[in-house]
Amino acid sequence: MHGEYKVPGGKLVVVDLDVIDGTIVDFRLAGDFFLEPDDALEHINAAVTGLPADSDAPTIAAAVRAALPENAVLLGFSPEAVAVAVRRSLVQASTWRDYDWQIIHSRAVAPVLQMALDEVLAIEVGEGRRQPTLRIWEWNEPAVVIGSFQSLRNEVDPENAAKFGFTVVRRISGGGAMFMEAGSAITYSIYAPTDLVHGMTFADSYAFLDEWVITALKSLGIDAYYQPLNDITSPKGKIGGAAQKRLGSGAVLHHVTMSYDMDGEKMVQVLRIGREKLSDKGITSAAKRVDPLRSQTGLSRSDIIDRMKATFTGLYGATVGDITDDEYAKAEALVQSKFSTDAWLTRVP
Repeated sequence: MHGEYKVPGGKLVVVDLDVIDGTIVDFRLAGDFFLEPDDALEHINAAVTGLPADSDAPTIAAAVRAALPENAVLLGFSPEAVAVAVRRSLVQASTWRDYDWQIIHSRAVAPVLQMALDEVLAIEVGEGRRQPTLRIWEWNEPAVVIGSFQSLRNEVDPENAAKFGFTVVRRISGGGAMFMEAGSAITYSIYAPTDLVHGMTFADSYAFLDEWVITALKSLGIDAYYQPLNDITSPKGKIGGAAQKRLGSGAVLHHVTMSYDMDGEKMVQVLRIGREKLSDKGITSAAKRVDPLRSQTGLSRSDIIDRMKATFTGLYGATVGDITDDEYAKAEALVQSKFSTDAWLTRVP
């Protein structure tokens, strides 16, 4: 069995192993990481060899850590990364390059239709009718998108939302509220088979699925990095946040919103941003909470998106695609039956 795991912001970890009678045998670790002293590699190999094949990631990581010489130095990887690679080999996880990716960057649609498209396209990928896809969203009207489990009344000021013309919709993934205006944000969704993230915790998969955009931002001169659990940030401030949903059809939906040119004053009038949430992030001014991409790059929104698409294509290979008429029709039906209903919007009042 063979498994690979690219540590977000780090190095590639590669493992090869066999399983005989439920036990890992002949384990071999490789990669482009740095490890001292040299014989630490053999200590790691010996530690994993002999473990039960159903060992969970913490057990594998603990065995690796216990076997390391006292003076061992690991750069670009960790015992936890070895454990992820082992688990991915055992469940025969796929890699980005195993798929023929599509990139969709289509017309702007109503916020409620955006929510339905996310669910429909993820289901289509999970059930094998669509290739794995990266979709860049476009907005032509203001909206607040609240997480699946957020309280509507706690997150949104209805009077100010109406005053500024904001539609409020609820998505199927968890996480926090997204504040959207045309041209102010860059939002994308990844629809992929769950095999791509097999063997990873939710926390690992967040950073794994967004590593390509970190690479794109760094190529634009932004010192971007991932801040667990789900923030993309920089020394100058938060850039964006991610949310994720695993569907029973066998797909993972992962989407991210990054600020391009946010109106912070309007945002704090429309959203009820609690003091505890701000203090937890070490933020004193809600209006300055999200540092826009525009201020860090000086580039247009379209230029940044072009770099993102080029980076994704260069790393994983992709062709240009579009949403089909059938997918639009399924999404419109889902708007009527679910996303536009009070029952869905107020599922957490």
